[in-house]
Amino acid sequence: MTRFIVAPQWQGSSSSRAMQLVDGAEAIAGDLPRASTTVLEAPAEAGDAQGTRVQRISALVRMRERIEDAMRVSDEPAVVVGGDCGVALGAVSAIAGDDLAVVWIDAHPDLNTPDSSPSGAFTGMVLRAIAGEGEQLLRLEPGIAPSRLVLVATRAWDAEEEAFVAAHGVTVVRADELGSPDALAEAVAATGATRVHVHVGLDALDPAEIAGVAQAVPFGARTAEVVASIRRLRERLSLAGATLTEFSPSSPEAAVEDLGTILRLIGALA
Repeated sequence: MTRFIVAPQWQGSSSSRAMQLVDGAEAIAGDLPRASTTVLEAPAEAGDAQGTRVQRISALVRMRERIEDAMRVSDEPAVVVGGDCGVALGAVSAIAGDDLAVVWIDAHPDLNTPDSSPSGAFTGMVLRAIAGEGEQLLRLEPGIAPSRLVLVATRAWDAEEEAFVAAHGVTVVRADELGSPDALAEAVAATGATRVHVHVGLDALDPAEIAGVAQAVPFGARTAEVVASIRRLRERLSLAGATLTEFSPSSPEAAVEDLGTILRLIGALA
């Protein structure tokens, strides 16, 4: 049985709607099976940078530890529901190994470093941290090799992120390639991994598919194609874990309109 861990972290975001990530996590939690869902308490304080270039790092470190502890309670795979994309660090670090691939379905590659980040927000650095680079308090050691990272529906790049992908040959699957459900599965199988963590940032979807994201980016993926691609991927590799993040509805009423789409994605992951 799949477990669900709800981590209503907002401190990794730079959005003016960051606090609404808490509302989004709580809205999703209300539709998850209560018996298999653990809701973590987010740090009450905003946190501070503690002399680093990562905003609110003190709160982020605390939540990483809480996610890792919740993940390690059982060997059963878990879907971690955010909150901002930063929750993926704890989710991946609890299951990391040299046989693991990370699929990053997100409009943003989140491959900045603290030095290159224009905002200092960890959500834009988390995949680089998963690859073992960045601020020492927030990175995997050893990280997941870039050859085991697969970016999907990514279309909002910073220069440092483009340079990292080019230098390391990171696999990229465009949104328009997802019309074939085999495209993602074949890309991940080609990494040689036997297990996979799938991250879904909801801004990967086309804005016509979902309203409750703070940074909508045009020309995104279709929900049906993402669902079909994840299902086909799971037929090829073992799903070690997953994350679903970045739901920041403008109101409780608006949240209801998106929950059907979100639950389809969760169904594919679970």
